[in-house]
Amino acid sequence: MKILLPDTMPLAPALPEGCEAVTVDARAEIPTEHHDAQVLVLWGPSGRHLESAVDNLADLRLVQSLSAGIDGILAAGFREDVVIAAGAGLHSRTVSEHALALLLSLLRRLPEAREAQQRHEWSTEIGGLQPLHPEGRVTTLIGAKVLIWGFGEIGQTLAPMLTALGAEVRGAARSAGTRSGYEVIAEADVLAALPEVDVLIDILPASEQTAGAVGREALAALPDHAIFVNVGRGATVDQTALREALEAGTLGSAGIDVTDPEPLPVEDPLWDAPRLLITPHGAGGRPVGADERISANVQALVDGGEVLHAASR
Repeated sequence: MKILLPDTMPLAPALPEGCEAVTVDARAEIPTEHHDAQVLVLWGPSGRHLESAVDNLADLRLVQSLSAGIDGILAAGFREDVVIAAGAGLHSRTVSEHALALLLSLLRRLPEAREAQQRHEWSTEIGGLQPLHPEGRVTTLIGAKVLIWGFGEIGQTLAPMLTALGAEVRGAARSAGTRSGYEVIAEADVLAALPEVDVLIDILPASEQTAGAVGREALAALPDHAIFVNVGRGATVDQTALREALEAGTLGSAGIDVTDPEPLPVEDPLWDAPRLLITPHGAGGRPVGADERISANVQALVDGGEVLHAASR
């Protein structure tokens, strides 16, 4: 069995006997001599690479993405009998770390501190004696009510980090219940819950159902002091509504790692929204445990077992 690995990151998975790993250019067409591959691993592929795989890999049985989001791969046109596996879980710790960094930066007013530093100003507004819970602003996670919308593996990794810092954390997902020891409300109940939320964290995937989920209605439902963080997908947010809420002061602040489109156009007015921190989709970008995931799913393919995080098609 031949496994094609991308050249976009160093990989050395342990493979079952009889399996051969070949590294190919993830930005180019797949060479003719490798059209007999049965497994294709993807990380940052170009459209040209995907199209080549769809058209030429007649023996393909498994596409293993190292990205958590696989909507582009599902839309590429692979045969229905080809298993497409997502990289869910490979980015849980890094994305959680980034979400926490954005949130703490806003809570502790680091962008404002940086601006004061550039002015050589020792800001007494930011430092010195400060109330723990000032009127109209969230400045600490101690006692903060946090709602994580999209409570999958990343959300369940992030939640204990927030709890350890004193936050009261709930999740929101398609159905209500308990996950990893946390209360989870149904998505249908999110709007009703938002007026009591201090921090809303968006980790929603991109889909027809989630498009613009954080829109005017959701943003208006949040308290004026609330902080919004998005490490999910840019398409889940109405960016015009987000900018207007920040400009009007009906949203405390926001930190976003994703936009729609990406890169965010230079002329987009979102860049200049007040109290907004933008990072260039840097939360993930470094799969943790990629070799082990590839090894496990190739072994499952050989044994006829269950492939981890196979997409429903």
